[in-house]
Amino acid sequence: MSDEPRAHSIGHASAAPWTDLPPINPTTNAPFPDGFEEDDDLRSEFIRQLACTSLRFQQSTRGPDATGHAHAARSSSIPRTLVRFWHDSRHVPADVQACLDSWAPLRKEGVTFRMFDDETAATYIAHHYGSPQVAAFARCEHPAMRSDYLRMCFVLAEGGFYVDADDVLLDDGWRRVFRDNTLKLQPLCYDIPGATMVAATESGLLERPDPRRIFYINNNPIAAPPGHPVLRRALARATRMLLDRTRVCEIQSTTGPGNLTAALAAHAHDDLIAARRLSLDLLFDWESTALPNWNLGYRHDGRNWRNWDFASTERQVRDG
Repeated sequence: MSDEPRAHSIGHASAAPWTDLPPINPTTNAPFPDGFEEDDDLRSEFIRQLACTSLRFQQSTRGPDATGHAHAARSSSIPRTLVRFWHDSRHVPADVQACLDSWAPLRKEGVTFRMFDDETAATYIAHHYGSPQVAAFARCEHPAMRSDYLRMCFVLAEGGFYVDADDVLLDDGWRRVFRDNTLKLQPLCYDIPGATMVAATESGLLERPDPRRIFYINNNPIAAPPGHPVLRRALARATRMLLDRTRVCEIQSTTGPGNLTAALAAHAHDDLIAARRLSLDLLFDWESTALPNWNLGYRHDGRNWRNWDFASTERQVRDG
Protein backbone atom coordinates (compact mmCIF):
# COMPACT_ATOMS: atom_id res chain seq x y z
CA MET A 1 0.00 0.00 0.00
CA SER A 2 1.39 3.41 -0.97
CA ASP A 3 1.73 6.04 1.74
CA GLU A 4 1.52 8.99 -0.66
CA PRO A 5 -1.25 11.49 0.19
CA ARG A 6 -4.16 11.70 -2.22
CA ALA A 7 -5.52 15.08 -3.24
CA HIS A 8 -9.23 14.41 -2.81
CA SER A 9 -11.43 14.00 0.24
CA ILE A 10 -14.10 11.42 0.98
CA GLY A 11 -17.37 13.22 0.40
CA HIS A 12 -20.63 12.65 2.27
CA ALA A 13 -23.89 14.52 2.44
CA SER A 14 -23.44 15.25 6.15
CA ALA A 15 -20.08 16.97 5.72
CA ALA A 16 -20.09 20.62 6.65
CA PRO A 17 -20.50 23.04 3.68
CA TRP A 18 -17.40 25.11 4.45
CA THR A 19 -16.35 25.70 0.86
CA ASP A 20 -17.56 29.32 0.69
CA LEU A 21 -15.38 30.71 3.50
CA PRO A 22 -11.88 29.19 3.57
CA PRO A 23 -9.87 30.23 6.64
CA ILE A 24 -7.86 33.44 6.38
CA ASN A 25 -4.53 34.25 8.03
CA PRO A 26 -5.54 37.16 10.34
CA THR A 27 -2.00 38.59 10.28
CA THR A 28 -1.96 39.11 6.51
CA ASN A 29 -5.72 38.98 5.79
CA ALA A 30 -4.88 36.50 3.03
CA PRO A 31 -5.14 32.74 2.59
CA PHE A 32 -2.72 30.64 4.59
CA PRO A 33 0.56 30.06 2.67
CA ASP A 34 1.73 26.69 1.42
CA GLY A 35 3.41 24.76 4.19
CA PHE A 36 1.68 26.75 6.94
CA GLU A 37 0.86 23.52 8.76
CA GLU A 38 4.50 23.27 9.90
CA ASP A 39 4.30 26.67 11.64
CA ASP A 40 2.98 26.25 15.19
CA ASP A 41 1.13 29.58 15.34
CA LEU A 42 -0.43 29.39 11.86
CA ARG A 43 -1.49 25.78 12.36
CA SER A 44 -3.15 26.63 15.67
CA GLU A 45 -5.01 29.57 14.13
CA PHE A 46 -6.19 27.48 11.19
CA ILE A 47 -7.54 24.80 13.53
CA ARG A 48 -9.27 27.47 15.63
CA GLN A 49 -11.12 28.77 12.58
CA LEU A 50 -11.93 25.26 11.39
CA ALA A 51 -13.27 24.29 14.81
CA CYS A 52 -15.26 27.52 15.11
CA THR A 53 -16.98 26.93 11.78
CA SER A 54 -17.62 23.30 12.66
CA LEU A 55 -19.16 24.12 16.03
CA ARG A 56 -21.45 26.74 14.50
CA PHE A 57 -22.55 24.27 11.85
CA GLN A 58 -23.23 21.54 14.41
CA GLN A 59 -25.20 23.89 16.64
CA SER A 60 -27.28 25.11 13.73
CA THR A 61 -28.18 21.61 12.59
CA ARG A 62 -28.36 19.64 15.84
CA GLY A 63 -29.28 22.12 18.53
CA PRO A 64 -27.12 23.76 21.18
CA ASP A 65 -25.65 20.59 22.69
CA ALA A 66 -23.98 19.63 19.38
CA THR A 67 -23.83 16.01 20.46
CA GLY A 68 -25.66 14.39 17.61
CA HIS A 69 -26.65 11.45 19.84
CA ALA A 70 -30.26 11.55 18.67
CA HIS A 71 -29.50 11.53 14.96
CA ALA A 72 -30.58 8.45 13.07
CA ALA A 73 -27.80 6.27 11.73
CA ARG A 74 -26.96 6.68 8.05
CA SER A 75 -25.20 4.27 5.79
CA SER A 76 -21.56 4.16 6.85
CA SER A 77 -18.48 2.51 5.42
CA ILE A 78 -16.61 2.83 8.73
CA PRO A 79 -16.16 -0.78 9.89
CA ARG A 80 -17.58 -1.55 13.32
CA THR A 81 -14.14 -2.40 14.63
CA LEU A 82 -12.66 -1.11 17.90
CA VAL A 83 -8.86 -0.95 17.84
CA ARG A 84 -6.63 -0.65 20.90
CA PHE A 85 -2.91 -1.09 21.70
CA TRP A 86 -0.84 -2.05 24.74
CA HIS A 87 2.83 -2.67 24.12
CA ASP A 88 3.10 -5.90 26.16
CA SER A 89 -0.04 -8.05 25.94
CA ARG A 90 1.39 -10.55 28.42
CA HIS A 91 1.67 -7.94 31.17
CA VAL A 92 -1.30 -5.60 30.99
CA PRO A 93 -1.64 -3.86 34.38
CA ALA A 94 -4.89 -4.57 36.19
CA ASP A 95 -5.89 -0.91 36.22
CA VAL A 96 -5.35 -0.63 32.46
CA GLN A 97 -7.28 -3.86 31.93
CA ALA A 98 -10.21 -2.34 33.82
CA CYS A 99 -10.20 0.54 31.32
CA LEU A 100 -10.15 -1.90 28.41
CA ASP A 101 -12.99 -3.90 29.95
CA SER A 102 -15.20 -0.82 30.24
CA TRP A 103 -15.76 -1.07 26.48
CA ALA A 104 -17.08 -4.64 26.68
CA PRO A 105 -20.73 -3.57 26.10
CA LEU A 106 -19.82 -2.76 22.48
CA ARG A 107 -19.43 -6.48 21.76
CA LYS A 108 -23.17 -6.91 22.23
CA GLU A 109 -23.67 -4.14 19.66
CA GLY A 110 -21.84 -6.06 16.97
CA VAL A 111 -18.49 -4.29 17.33
CA THR A 112 -15.40 -6.41 16.64
CA PHE A 113 -12.42 -5.89 18.97
CA ARG A 114 -8.81 -5.79 17.73
CA MET A 115 -6.00 -5.57 20.27
CA PHE A 116 -2.36 -5.07 19.26
CA ASP A 117 0.95 -5.18 21.08
CA ASP A 118 4.50 -4.48 19.87
CA GLU A 119 4.89 -7.86 18.19
CA THR A 120 1.50 -8.08 16.48
CA ALA A 121 1.70 -4.42 15.40
CA ALA A 122 5.07 -5.01 13.72
CA THR A 123 3.66 -8.10 11.97
CA TYR A 124 0.58 -6.18 10.81
CA ILE A 125 2.62 -3.30 9.39
CA ALA A 126 4.98 -5.68 7.59
CA HIS A 127 2.00 -7.45 6.02
CA HIS A 128 0.10 -4.33 4.89
CA TYR A 129 2.88 -1.84 4.15
CA GLY A 130 6.39 -1.62 2.73
CA SER A 131 9.92 -1.34 4.02
CA PRO A 132 9.73 2.43 4.80
CA GLN A 133 6.83 1.90 7.20
CA VAL A 134 8.46 -1.17 8.75
CA ALA A 135 11.66 0.81 9.32
CA ALA A 136 9.73 3.79 10.68
CA PHE A 137 7.86 1.63 13.18
CA ALA A 138 11.17 0.13 14.32
CA ARG A 139 12.40 3.67 15.05
CA CYS A 140 9.45 4.38 17.39
CA GLU A 141 11.38 4.23 20.65
CA HIS A 142 8.49 4.57 23.08
CA PRO A 143 5.29 2.47 23.31
CA ALA A 144 3.22 5.63 22.82
CA MET A 145 4.90 6.23 19.46
CA ARG A 146 4.29 2.65 18.41
CA SER A 147 0.64 3.02 19.41
CA ASP A 148 0.43 6.28 17.43
CA TYR A 149 1.95 4.67 14.36
CA LEU A 150 -0.10 1.48 14.53
CA ARG A 151 -3.41 3.35 14.77
CA MET A 152 -2.62 5.32 11.61
CA CYS A 153 -1.59 2.15 9.76
CA PHE A 154 -4.63 0.15 10.82
CA VAL A 155 -7.37 2.74 10.29
CA LEU A 156 -5.85 3.78 6.95
CA ALA A 157 -5.69 0.17 5.74
CA GLU A 158 -8.97 -1.19 7.12
CA GLY A 159 -10.94 1.68 8.62
CA GLY A 160 -12.48 1.51 12.07
CA PHE A 161 -12.50 3.19 15.44
CA TYR A 162 -9.40 3.61 17.60
CA VAL A 163 -9.29 4.56 21.31
CA ASP A 164 -6.41 4.52 23.80
CA ALA A 165 -6.10 1.58 26.19
CA ASP A 166 -6.48 3.87 29.21
CA ASP A 167 -9.78 5.41 28.09
CA VAL A 168 -12.88 4.58 30.14
CA LEU A 169 -16.25 4.35 28.40
CA LEU A 170 -18.91 6.56 30.02
CA ASP A 171 -21.98 6.50 27.76
CA ASP A 172 -23.30 5.54 24.33
CA GLY A 173 -21.96 8.55 22.44
CA TRP A 174 -19.62 6.12 20.64
CA ARG A 175 -22.52 5.34 18.30
CA ARG A 176 -21.91 8.66 16.59
CA VAL A 177 -18.61 7.50 15.13
CA PHE A 178 -20.43 4.94 12.97
CA ARG A 179 -23.23 7.30 11.95
CA ASP A 180 -21.78 8.28 8.57
CA ASN A 181 -18.56 8.24 6.53
CA THR A 182 -16.96 11.39 7.92
CA LEU A 183 -13.63 11.38 9.70
CA LYS A 184 -14.26 11.70 13.46
CA LEU A 185 -11.70 13.58 15.55
CA GLN A 186 -11.66 15.49 18.83
CA PRO A 187 -10.61 19.18 18.93
CA LEU A 188 -8.49 20.32 21.87
CA CYS A 189 -7.30 23.61 23.32
CA TYR A 190 -4.33 24.19 25.66
CA ASP A 191 -4.06 27.39 27.69
CA ILE A 192 -0.37 28.33 27.88
CA PRO A 193 -0.42 30.75 30.87
CA GLY A 194 -2.62 28.41 32.91
CA ALA A 195 -0.78 25.26 31.76
CA THR A 196 -4.13 23.52 31.47
CA MET A 197 -6.59 22.19 28.94
CA VAL A 198 -9.66 24.26 28.07
CA ALA A 199 -12.94 22.81 26.86
CA ALA A 200 -13.30 23.53 23.15
CA THR A 201 -16.95 24.39 23.75
CA GLU A 202 -16.17 27.13 26.29
CA SER A 203 -18.25 30.18 25.43
CA GLY A 204 -16.41 32.51 23.04
CA LEU A 205 -13.24 30.38 23.01
CA LEU A 206 -13.19 29.85 19.26
CA GLU A 207 -14.50 33.24 18.19
CA ARG A 208 -11.21 35.17 17.91
CA PRO A 209 -7.45 34.57 17.65
CA ASP A 210 -5.69 34.06 20.98
CA PRO A 211 -1.89 33.59 21.01
CA ARG A 212 -2.10 32.38 24.62
CA ARG A 213 -3.84 29.21 23.50
CA ILE A 214 -2.92 26.30 21.26
CA PHE A 215 -5.72 24.82 19.17
CA TYR A 216 -5.08 21.33 17.88
CA ILE A 217 -6.59 17.90 17.17
CA ASN A 218 -6.31 14.83 19.34
CA ASN A 219 -5.25 11.52 17.79
CA ASN A 220 -7.58 9.70 20.20
CA PRO A 221 -10.22 8.81 19.22
CA ILE A 222 -9.92 8.29 15.48
CA ALA A 223 -12.73 6.89 13.35
CA ALA A 224 -12.66 6.74 9.56
CA PRO A 225 -13.41 4.60 6.53
CA PRO A 226 -10.42 2.80 4.99
CA GLY A 227 -8.15 4.88 2.79
CA HIS A 228 -8.96 8.27 4.32
CA PRO A 229 -6.59 10.90 2.82
CA VAL A 230 -5.96 12.68 6.14
CA LEU A 231 -4.61 9.48 7.65
CA ARG A 232 -2.65 8.77 4.48
CA ARG A 233 -1.03 12.19 4.79
CA ALA A 234 -0.43 11.76 8.53
CA LEU A 235 1.24 8.39 8.04
CA ALA A 236 3.43 9.75 5.23
CA ARG A 237 4.52 12.73 7.36
CA ALA A 238 5.29 10.58 10.42
CA THR A 239 7.23 8.10 8.28
CA ARG A 240 9.37 10.84 6.74
CA MET A 241 10.16 12.34 10.13
CA LEU A 242 11.00 9.00 11.74
CA LEU A 243 13.35 8.07 8.90
CA ASP A 244 15.14 11.43 9.04
CA ARG A 245 18.07 10.60 11.28
CA THR A 246 19.02 14.26 11.64
CA ARG A 247 15.87 14.97 13.66
CA VAL A 248 15.09 14.63 17.35
CA CYS A 249 11.81 12.73 17.14
CA GLU A 250 9.68 14.34 19.83
CA ILE A 251 6.59 12.19 20.26
CA GLN A 252 3.80 14.75 20.09
CA SER A 253 4.91 16.34 16.83
CA THR A 254 6.30 13.22 15.13
CA THR A 255 3.60 10.60 15.61
CA GLY A 256 1.10 12.11 18.07
CA PRO A 257 -1.56 14.84 17.98
CA GLY A 258 0.80 17.39 16.42
CA ASN A 259 1.38 15.12 13.46
CA LEU A 260 -2.32 14.44 12.89
CA THR A 261 -3.13 18.14 13.33
CA ALA A 262 -0.60 19.11 10.66
CA ALA A 263 -1.99 16.50 8.27
CA LEU A 264 -5.58 17.58 8.84
CA ALA A 265 -4.73 21.27 8.45
CA ALA A 266 -2.90 20.71 5.16
CA HIS A 267 -5.64 18.49 3.76
CA ALA A 268 -8.48 20.75 4.90
CA HIS A 269 -6.72 23.79 3.46
CA ASP A 270 -6.34 22.08 0.07
CA ASP A 271 -9.99 21.01 0.04
CA LEU A 272 -11.40 24.36 1.12
CA ILE A 273 -9.31 26.40 -1.29
CA ALA A 274 -10.38 24.08 -4.12
CA ALA A 275 -14.04 24.31 -2.98
CA ARG A 276 -14.17 20.58 -2.30
CA ARG A 277 -16.48 19.33 0.42
CA LEU A 278 -14.59 18.60 3.62
CA SER A 279 -15.57 15.29 5.21
CA LEU A 280 -14.99 15.91 8.91
CA ASP A 281 -17.01 15.61 12.12
CA LEU A 282 -15.34 17.19 15.16
CA LEU A 283 -16.34 15.50 18.42
CA PHE A 284 -16.59 18.52 20.73
CA ASP A 285 -18.41 16.54 23.42
CA TRP A 286 -16.26 13.40 23.37
CA GLU A 287 -15.37 13.72 27.06
CA SER A 288 -18.97 12.88 27.90
CA THR A 289 -18.47 9.57 26.06
CA ALA A 290 -15.00 8.52 27.21
CA LEU A 291 -12.26 9.88 29.46
CA PRO A 292 -8.68 8.82 30.15
CA ASN A 293 -8.02 7.49 33.64
CA TRP A 294 -5.31 9.76 35.01
CA ASN A 295 -4.72 7.67 38.15
CA LEU A 296 -3.14 4.64 36.51
CA GLY A 297 0.10 3.28 37.92
CA TYR A 298 2.05 3.47 34.67
CA ARG A 299 1.63 7.23 34.49
CA HIS A 300 4.29 7.62 37.19
CA ASP A 301 7.09 5.88 35.28
CA GLY A 302 8.74 5.83 31.87
CA ARG A 303 5.77 4.10 30.23
CA ASN A 304 4.09 7.51 30.36
CA TRP A 305 5.25 9.28 27.21
CA ARG A 306 5.20 12.66 28.95
CA ASN A 307 7.83 11.49 31.45
CA TRP A 308 9.92 9.72 28.82
CA ASP A 309 9.70 12.46 26.19
CA PHE A 310 11.09 15.11 28.53
CA ALA A 311 13.94 12.90 29.71
CA SER A 312 14.74 11.73 26.17
CA THR A 313 14.82 15.24 24.71
CA GLU A 314 17.00 16.51 27.54
CA ARG A 315 19.39 13.61 27.00
CA GLN A 316 19.60 14.13 23.23
CA VAL A 317 20.23 17.85 23.60
CA ARG A 318 22.89 17.22 26.27
CA ASP A 319 24.67 14.56 24.25
CA GLY A 320 24.57 16.66 21.09
